[in-house]
Amino acid sequence: MASNNNNNQLNVPEAREAMNQFKMQAANEVGVNLKNGYNGHLTSREAGSIGGQMVKKMVESYENSVANQNGSNSR
Repeated sequence: MASNNNNNQLNVPEAREAMNQFKMQAANEVGVNLKNGYNGHLTSREAGSIGGQMVKKMVESYENSVANQNGSNSR
């Protein structure tokens, strides 16, 4: 039997608006028409492309921060 483990809660609730903007930006970048609120009309492929773009951007941001940190430590 499947358990209902919904972990869609933000760790920092104050970041909700920024995360919504980030999601809208990612959707725009992959060409998905996302609206505020419920988006049940999206296909799995569209939803996955938005999530994938968000992850790609977060990894890129982390890599840049690590590179900048390592660059400043090597002086």
